[in-house]
Amino acid sequence: MTDPHSHSHGHVPVHSHGPASPHPAQAAPWSILRMALLSRLGAALLVSLGLWAIVLIAMR
Repeated sequence: MTDPHSHSHGHVPVHSHGPASPHPAQAAPWSILRMALLSRLGAALLVSLGLWAIVLIAMR
């Protein structure tokens, strides 16, 4: 008779790098560094306006 609790599920942690090395880089879906200059300025303006809106609403 076999013990029902003595079975393996095959859960083996897999890592392809050593414990001292960092994780390998992953491809980013988008990067602000790859955006055109005008797109970066527009994004910065939108973020700035959003933050100012939060500040002004909080001061009410």
